[in-house]
Order: sequence, then structure tokens, then C-alpha cells
Amino acid sequence: MPSPLVKTTIQACVMAVVSNLTAQFITAYKTKSDYTINWTPVLQFIIFTALNTPPNFLWQSFLESTFPSHTLVPSTSATTAAVTNNEKALDNSQKAHSALEPKLSIPNTLIKFSLDQSLGAAVNTVLFCLAIAGFKGATFQQAIGSAREEFWPIMSAGWTLWPLVSAVNYTLVRSVEGRSLVGGLAGMGWGVYLSLVTN
Repeated sequence: MPSPLVKTTIQACVMAVVSNLTAQFITAYKTKSDYTINWTPVLQFIIFTALNTPPNFLWQSFLESTFPSHTLVPSTSATTAAVTNNEKALDNSQKAHSALEPKLSIPNTLIKFSLDQSLGAAVNTVLFCLAIAGFKGATFQQAIGSAREEFWPIMSAGWTLWPLVSAVNYTLVRSVEGRSLVGGLAGMGWGVYLSLVTN
């Protein structure tokens, strides 16, 4: 069975294909031209996604292990039993594994959210701009110039979607794999936008 990292990467590549094909369809519809698939940008998005997903998965794993969204705190029943000195109820709650329950850590969630929307977003945007410029045959200096030109428009557009996705992920979704799926689904729409921008 493939590891969560491999599964997430494959899933992201499939979604990249779907979003790029959708963008090509939208472009054909808007320009009233025949819909013919251009496989070059599809392949470029697959390559970028295959290279970019593993570091992002590891980044999210690092954020979660360093700043866990949920911490274990004594359950209400365990707290009540301890306060009332009811050893029998406390013993029963421990036997039922209900002595501890997960609670959302607001400070950890805010730290993760801030790091992801600043550092994580900036690195991803720069890498995307450099990769697309490279795919188009730009020299390194041209790619740097292109990244400088496209950085803020892409970051600004990203801030209309990704903060909401991150907030949902960090507060409601427990696993990094689950967050990758939610992010991937939102990323399909984002991928359509990026495909339209790069074409």
C-alpha cells in the first residue's frame, strides 16, 4: 500500500490534470474556438505538481507536529469526577478512555495559519512562477523577472481563497492526509485560475 505522501502526490497530479483541462475548455468556450487539448501545459502542471506536492506535504506535517491543532485535555466527566473526589467515576472514565478529549488549540492554530499564509504561500508562489517561466524556455534571469512581476498578483488572488481553506483545514480536519484532500479539491479551482493566467 502506498504511503500517504505518495497517495497525496498522485491525487494532486490527477487534480492538476482536471483543472488544466477545465481551463482549456473555458478558454475555448470564451474564444468560441474548437476544444482541442494542448497536452504541453497539462504535462507541465503534472511535473510541477509532482515536484511541489511532497515538500508541501512535509511542510504541513511539520506544522502539525510542531503546532498541533488539537491537544488532549481532561474530559468533562473526568474533571467533574476529580473535583468531586469521586474515585469510582474517575476510574470508570479512565477505563472508558474518556479521561482525555481533544480540544482545539487556538494559539497553535493561529501560528500555523500565519506561517502557512505568509512563508508557505510566498515560497509556493515563487516556485510556481519560476517553474512556469522555465517551462516556457525563459533563462534564469528572465524567470526571476517573471517571478517578480507575477508574485503579488498571484499572492493577492491566493489570499481570496487559501485563508478560508486553511481555516477550515486547521480547525475541522484532523489528519494531514485529510487536509491535503480538502486543499486539493480547493486547489482544482485554483489550478483552473493558474492555468488561465499562465496561458
